[in-house]
Amino acid sequence: MSGSALWRTKSVEQSIKDTDEPGSRLRKNLSAWDLTVFGVAVVIGAGIFTLTARTAGDLAGPSVSLSFVFAAIACGLAALCYAEFASTVPVAGSAYTFSYATFGEFVAWIIGWDLVLEFAVGSAAVSTGWSEYLQTVLAYIFGDGVKTTFALGGLTVNWGALLLVTVLTVLLAVGTKLSSRVSMVITGIKVVIVLFVIFFGLSFIKAANYSPFIPPGETGAGAASTGVDQTVFSWLAGGASSAFGVFGLLAGASLVFFAFIGFDVVATTAEETRDPKRAVPRGIIGSLVIVTILYVAVSFVLTGMVSYKKLASSDSGEHKTLATAFELNNVDWAANVISIGALAGLTTVVMVLMLGQIRVLFAMSRDGLLPRGLSRTGEQGTPVRATILVGGLVAAAATFFPAGKLEEMVNVGTLFAFILVSAGVMMLRRSRPDLERSFRVPALPLIGTLAIVACVWLMLNLTILTWVRFFVWMLIGIVVYFSYGRRNSVLGKHVPVS
Repeated sequence: MSGSALWRTKSVEQSIKDTDEPGSRLRKNLSAWDLTVFGVAVVIGAGIFTLTARTAGDLAGPSVSLSFVFAAIACGLAALCYAEFASTVPVAGSAYTFSYATFGEFVAWIIGWDLVLEFAVGSAAVSTGWSEYLQTVLAYIFGDGVKTTFALGGLTVNWGALLLVTVLTVLLAVGTKLSSRVSMVITGIKVVIVLFVIFFGLSFIKAANYSPFIPPGETGAGAASTGVDQTVFSWLAGGASSAFGVFGLLAGASLVFFAFIGFDVVATTAEETRDPKRAVPRGIIGSLVIVTILYVAVSFVLTGMVSYKKLASSDSGEHKTLATAFELNNVDWAANVISIGALAGLTTVVMVLMLGQIRVLFAMSRDGLLPRGLSRTGEQGTPVRATILVGGLVAAAATFFPAGKLEEMVNVGTLFAFILVSAGVMMLRRSRPDLERSFRVPALPLIGTLAIVACVWLMLNLTILTWVRFFVWMLIGIVVYFSYGRRNSVLGKHVPVS
């Protein structure tokens, strides 16, 4: 360990040594295939079933497929950096742990706080979306009278979301391997549904729907347009709006980036992998390649099936989904099949996001930045206390609070984490060239620099309001660190983890 106060760093050797401490040891039973399943399970979900149609209708038109390509390039560059870091420091915590070894404790805390935003808030939001799909599926079976919410005094209770989070919390507490097996089955179902959308949808494509491929810019149209809802880049460039046109295409890339969020969860499970130095890079890169191909294909088919104008959000804020394209082509049975696939898809998204959040809390508590009791593992080799805490918080948020437009707020925090990981892998390559690296980023520092530039570019194409909310969230995190984490840091006290 080196440095002092805010910039004290935790050595790679100490991080790896802590993984064998009695009482906080995770069971190593995951393979490269398990990690690939986790990556695909979390990425194929809300993005492909809901975000694709909304981005096409409100921001990018047919060029949404290019938006996915641009977002995938940024994610791919960052994924290479994650892969080298994870193969070098195979410890739970992902970007938090990586930052602790390179930038120091304060930056590590900020990244950990970012990951709370990504994983926990994302889990709650997707859980409420899962409940809505459950209500739709139940309506097919029992009629429209079945609701997944009910009023209790002045509160609306979402029992569907509560049911999902409760079941997933039990699964995650029982064991990560069992969670992987459940993910594998459900992921198989939704991949089949996605392939069905692609190949069956091809027969409904009309070439006229692709014209114009990049619709001309419009003032006042779409979800991100003017004022604080305008993107930072379009505002700086003097654009009247960030809906459609080139600004819309770029804003679309920043929004659909949310659809890729989650591949970094693979890095949080490095400590539970049998051969992390090989399996983690394969899991990260493999899952990202698979979902990119599926995303681009689905977005291309979707915008060919119906005019992008029919996918625009309604004045009341109701968003169109992937099933909408089949409904508009009078293929209701296919829309029903897609809804069932979405239900399965969102299940694994919530589970793997919760898994990532639990592992980040586990790592932070083991370092003393959060209460140490959260890093204790049970007989199954899982952090049961952290699992119950995360399950309880996500359940409370999903049960009693409606999901808002959280995608962009999650995006800005995740992109910030990607920037630090990309910079950190370059710093660690220079400061510790002696470390074993089973995977090395090619053409470093060029790839790392391009990853940083791509992520900054996507951040600039998020809305002004998103940046304001992000800064408020960061201020709250800073207060928590100085009031608790800094005083209780194990590294600061120079005491061994026990």
